[in-house]
Amino acid sequence: MLIDITYKASLKDIEQARQKEDMSAFGHIGTHFDVMDSVFPLEYTLRDAVVFDVSRVPPRDIDTGDIDISLVKEDMFVAFSTGYLEDNGYGEGDYFTGHPRLTFSLIDELIGKKVSIIGVDFTGIRRPPEHIGTDIKCAEHGVFVVENLCGLKSLLKGRDHAFFRANTYPVSFEGLSGLPCRVIAEI
Repeated sequence: MLIDITYKASLKDIEQARQKEDMSAFGHIGTHFDVMDSVFPLEYTLRDAVVFDVSRVPPRDIDTGDIDISLVKEDMFVAFSTGYLEDNGYGEGDYFTGHPRLTFSLIDELIGKKVSIIGVDFTGIRRPPEHIGTDIKCAEHGVFVVENLCGLKSLLKGRDHAFFRANTYPVSFEGLSGLPCRVIAEI
C-alpha cells in the first residue's frame, strides 16, 4: 500500500512565498528538504524507514529517551510524528516559532548512526536562530532534513513506531537552500 505523506501546498502558500520576493522561499514551500548547498544523492530516494510517535512527549524538546533508538539503522529515513501540522495548520499562528524541536543530543545520535534523512511534521528540527546552523551541520554529515510531512499518524495506527519504505523525490532545482519534494510511504 502507498500512502502520500506530503503536504499539499495551496495557491495561498505559493502566493505567500512570492510576496516575500525571495526566490529561495519557493524551495521551502510545503514538504521540502533543507539541502543547505549540498546535493541530494539519488540513492536516498528509496530508504528503509521508521516513524516514531512522539505526540505525547510533554512540552519540551524531543530527546533520545522518547524513542527506541535501537530501531534506527544506518541509511534510514527516520520520521517523527507529533501531529503539529495537522493540529496547527501550515504557516498559521506560531507555526514557525512554536513548533516542537529535537534535542541536540538526539540530532547528534541520528548523525552518529549515519541516517540519510530526518523527517518531521513541523517546520524544522530546531527553531530560529538554531534552525539554519543545525540543518547545515546535518547536511555536512550527509543527513538531509525533510520538513512539513503530514499524515504520519496513518502509518502508526496507534503504535509507538512503525516501519515503512520511504520514496522521496525532490524537485531538481539548482541554487536553492530548499527543495520541494514528494514523500510516499510504502507499507
